Amino acid sequence: MRLAAPPSSDARDVLRALRAAVFGAGPAVALGGAGLPDEVPPGTAVVVTTSGSTGVPKSVALSRNALLASAFATSARIGEGAWLLAVPATYVAGVQVLVRALAAEREPGVLAGSFRPDAFAAAALGLVSHENGARVPTYTSLVPAQLQRLLDAAEEDPQVAEALRSFERILIGGQALPPATRERAAGLGARVVRTYGSTETSGGCVYDGVPLDGVEVAIVDGEVRLTGPTLADGYLGEPARTAEAFPMDAARVRWYRTGDAGELTDGVLRVTGRLDNVIVSGGVNVSLDRVEAVVRGIPGLETAVVVPVEDATWGQGSAVVAVGAGQADALLRRVRDAVGLEVGRPARPSRVVLVEEMPVLSSGKPDRALLRRRLAAGAA
Repeated sequence: MRLAAPPSSDARDVLRALRAAVFGAGPAVALGGAGLPDEVPPGTAVVVTTSGSTGVPKSVALSRNALLASAFATSARIGEGAWLLAVPATYVAGVQVLVRALAAEREPGVLAGSFRPDAFAAAALGLVSHENGARVPTYTSLVPAQLQRLLDAAEEDPQVAEALRSFERILIGGQALPPATRERAAGLGARVVRTYGSTETSGGCVYDGVPLDGVEVAIVDGEVRLTGPTLADGYLGEPARTAEAFPMDAARVRWYRTGDAGELTDGVLRVTGRLDNVIVSGGVNVSLDRVEAVVRGIPGLETAVVVPVEDATWGQGSAVVAVGAGQADALLRRVRDAVGLEVGRPARPSRVVLVEEMPVLSSGKPDRALLRRRLAAGAA
């Protein structure tokens, strides 16, 4: 099957390409990648190139069957109606908004330009319609930072508040949703659903901790694993990487290894963090190993440790812990400048904490778990 990129990353171009790839004769759609082959395996509808959990790019091949299975399972869980695209069309969350709209035989609403609460409100309220005297349910997908901005704006703008309440469900994915943000949304009357998944699972496949129909969750050696009809075919041109990420169990069931730590209680999943040293900040995967390498290149911070912390806006962030005395604010400016330049703006630590002595394990390595607990408690 041929693989072709849409004319641009504009949502309308992506929508036309998806309509042909998922519901027509193709070609398959390449999103976010460069240097991909002209041919892909039969059945492939979309190839999404993503940084993944390691920060190393990988091109995920999604079949039309996987995308449609996800779309139909979503409608079975939360209902069917009209969708508003408010996230990038080139990410899997945006792809699925468009596929769900097409599967429901409805043209999606599209929020053009940069994300602004007033523009979102206008698009959301403009999506409201009626059929046979009944209101057509509306849906959208957001990341927590977008929801936070909307909640802040809703305090001053009643139209934004009305727009949030207008949706039957608002799917929130891409990173952890702070409990305080969810409580604010509920207090406003917004019906929020937390989703969990990845590009490798055609987007969110666990809603509020409960797998969608056909999806199963298992915890193996502390790691969350997922299986079901929404799984990707693998990584384009990387059979070894595919085999490692999508192992087959003794019953010949194919699973996806998420790299996340989690717990299952009465069938409800709770994700407790990453098994590797990667955080998701504002929907962007950030390797703390890369951040730490940059920080340790700054004079005076050669032995600093970078640890993850909760962030009310971005879900997760990082803090630099270093031995010494001085002005932490001045150090923070240097750290953020260096990390922003070398790794990217989403990777910039939110604070620098200076300590008299670095806690260490018996091996002599920094006790990162202890540092995380101390920071969570408000002290290092």
